[in-house]
Amino acid sequence: MEKCLSSTIKLLLVDDHSIIRAGYQQILQKDPSVRVIAEAESSFCAVAIYARVQPDVVVMDLSIPQKKDTDEVSSTCGIETIRKIIQHDENAKILVLTALSGDPYPSQALSAGALGYLTKHCAPSELIEAVRSVYAGQRYLSAAIKAELNTGEESTNSLTRLSQRELEVFSMLAESHPIAKIADVMCLSPKTVHAHRANILRKLELKNNADIVRLAVRQGLIET
Repeated sequence: MEKCLSSTIKLLLVDDHSIIRAGYQQILQKDPSVRVIAEAESSFCAVAIYARVQPDVVVMDLSIPQKKDTDEVSSTCGIETIRKIIQHDENAKILVLTALSGDPYPSQALSAGALGYLTKHCAPSELIEAVRSVYAGQRYLSAAIKAELNTGEESTNSLTRLSQRELEVFSMLAESHPIAKIADVMCLSPKTVHAHRANILRKLELKNNADIVRLAVRQGLIET
């Protein structure tokens, strides 16, 4: 059911770091028309809290854990959270605010149902502008994300060749996690992880893990 626009924009903040949520809240509530009504630090909490408080806009990171007490975070979990919220409310208005700037993350988030996508390098004024646009039902993309999505360069879009599972393995390899840990986190056998790694190297025409890290850095998926 579509909500009527009101004078106050009620927000749900989703990020696994409380200090970051506090910073966002301080920025957003400088605008008197914006009010943060709830916070969540995991996918599970975000979906449950959305259903309970029915916010006007969700501002969320992609790299979040599945549950509160889980140390491992995953962009795949963030994408799945968007899908679950949209399944609950097809008119949900979601603004992604994340450090992940390289495709395929923006295109995956938008395909899952997000209306806006910003990186954490954005100015405070742009965050407020994006919230207002998404609240009005308008798509909002930062200039960098627009350029990322519009480019036709093969290198930019190379990760779209990977399956969802391969992309998750790629992300963990890029963060230098050993095969054994990846297998444990993803509930896979080491043999299966090795097979995913081999497919990743083949599809992306890479030679080793160092190439994976370099590609991830070039596409803004990790910071050096």
